[in-house]
Amino acid sequence: MTLNNSIKTKLENVLGSKIIQSHSLSGGCISNAYKIKVISGDSFFLKINPLTVNDMFIKEAHGLLELGKADVIKLPEVISYDNDYILLELIIPGSKMKNFSEDFGRKFAHLHKFNNDYYGFYEDNYIGSNPQINIANENEIYNWTEFYFNNRILYQYKLAEESGNSTEELRKAISLLENKIENIVIDNGEKPSLLHGDLWGGNYLVDEDGYACLIDPAVYYGNREADLAMTKLFGGFDSKFYQAYNETYPLPDGYNYRENIYKLYHVLNHLNLFGGGYYSQAMSLINYYI
Repeated sequence: MTLNNSIKTKLENVLGSKIIQSHSLSGGCISNAYKIKVISGDSFFLKINPLTVNDMFIKEAHGLLELGKADVIKLPEVISYDNDYILLELIIPGSKMKNFSEDFGRKFAHLHKFNNDYYGFYEDNYIGSNPQINIANENEIYNWTEFYFNNRILYQYKLAEESGNSTEELRKAISLLENKIENIVIDNGEKPSLLHGDLWGGNYLVDEDGYACLIDPAVYYGNREADLAMTKLFGGFDSKFYQAYNETYPLPDGYNYRENIYKLYHVLNHLNLFGGGYYSQAMSLINYYI
């Protein structure tokens, strides 16, 4: 698939150089991805979505820029962005260096040491193609339990109701979960951590030097346990990653018990994105607590 002329012209104006090649890349399920090359020989990574023009790419760019404030882990440089595209540094793929997992785990821990005074973010963004609600009320920004239940679990449940993915069984289970949530999701006294928000095996690359490079964030400030739980949802990373993380920034007691409540957000999101195949997994995670 070739670039349309309007996008091509816009990018050439941004880069100040003529695009001489564009190659479609595989991998994305929401947007189309390209490698583009300009006359100077430089290459870039481009994402566009010809079907939906909204602020998704703007929010992605803002998330990458926020993660860059911690200055602890590789990210693609944000070159330019608008409603209809995001242009990034092209990450040249490589092979994992020796001790890749340990290095990745330590850096992820240091990312979580970058803190904020409140939960959420200055703007809402996206988790996949669904909205992620980060702008919270005054009670929620200082209360992790309220923030997480209302803006993560309850919001996804409401999306399920609207889309027809809910049932009476799920409604009752969410109600029972709400009654117990203060004993499950706790404020452990840590300041809100900068979170990638959607880290699994498909949302990092290995660069040409063999290091991890984070992509496709759903950034907000929250309890770091939520980020760790997401890494375990689709098979998880290897044990060396988690050991290095915990040596660098030890997790509070009880994390293993709380892990499923943080997985639930993403499973409900997948239920809303992809349908009933995730229903039984969502119910299983809720039943773990009720």
